[in-house]
Amino acid sequence: MTETHQRPPAGALYFRDELIRPFLAIAAIAGTIAQWPSTHILYPAVALPLFIVLSLATIGGLLPWTRLGERPQIALMSVYILLGSLLLPFAHETTTAALFPYLAASTAGARLASRRAAIGVAVFGSVVAGTAVLVADAFAPHESQWPWWVSLTVGLPVLVGISGRDRLDAVRSAQRAAEEARRATESEAREAALLERGRIAREIHDVLGHSLSGIAMQLDMADALREGGRDEEAAAVIRRARALAVDSISETRRAVHALREDTLPLPETLRRIAERNAAGFTIAGEVGEVGEVGAEATHTLVRAAQEALTNAAKHAPGASRDMRLAFTAEHVTLTVRNGPPTEAPRTGLAGGTGVGLVGMGERAALLGGTLQAEPTREGGWKVELELPR
Repeated sequence: MTETHQRPPAGALYFRDELIRPFLAIAAIAGTIAQWPSTHILYPAVALPLFIVLSLATIGGLLPWTRLGERPQIALMSVYILLGSLLLPFAHETTTAALFPYLAASTAGARLASRRAAIGVAVFGSVVAGTAVLVADAFAPHESQWPWWVSLTVGLPVLVGISGRDRLDAVRSAQRAAEEARRATESEAREAALLERGRIAREIHDVLGHSLSGIAMQLDMADALREGGRDEEAAAVIRRARALAVDSISETRRAVHALREDTLPLPETLRRIAERNAAGFTIAGEVGEVGEVGAEATHTLVRAAQEALTNAAKHAPGASRDMRLAFTAEHVTLTVRNGPPTEAPRTGLAGGTGVGLVGMGERAALLGGTLQAEPTREGGWKVELELPR
């Protein structure tokens, strides 16, 4: 089975939010350096150191701040946008220096976990930029300058930064949810595999464990009889051991078949078993009561049906055989009946060990059910298994 995992398109968001900002920062620094010698800078003795420190702050703003606490981050963002807003009136004639305060506001929105703090930093930057433009205009009234209302917009990109941060958080949350779902699916698959291994182990124990123990006991007895000079009795015991081995082979084949049959619904599985054994099959139950049965109960019912029909074939050759599956709201009951034999039992098959019925009784008890096996008035045999639903 091929498992498909659909991950959110985090790559596109990462490129848009985490690569465009560095590109703009580099463009602002490089563009301002390129235009600085050829443009008129207001108070260059003050503007140049301010630009150098601002460039370093811009590069620092691109680095991860995961080791810094919230307050240091807010302080650094405030300094960053303060420097950018102060440079705005000094380098008015350059086309790229104006990017610095806008980048600072966007970075504050993207980096600061607190929206209130990010918006506060942006408002602070707008106020500083507006004040700086008014002061510069007052000290140099003949120089061209930004309109005061334009300087107030430097804080607006904080909304872009907050939006990008929210998108990235949503994508990362979706990725974590998808990863947890994948792990849960793998855990369920491992649990199902363990349950299946446990079920197969019980089959091996029930089918082969009992039979091999019985064969070993029979062979030990035969060895003891032979050493005592009772060769005829030892030979009889060996023949019983052989019959037990033959029964074990049949039991193993039925167990393997039962494991394969679990994929089908219970009524369909029993119907096929009845067809293979030339037995009748009926289902009884009121409307709405015929429905799903648990996996363990289904397996036990299938094994009981196989065991009962096989015993009927061995001990009552030629007899009619019928199987009935009945549902109630609380129980599901399987009844297998056979009539009296019409043919002589075949040698080597008539002898039974009783292990099969004992095992079925144990399985029924484990599920809180009962198993009854008894002769009928007509001279046949009836096996009835009742399990809770």
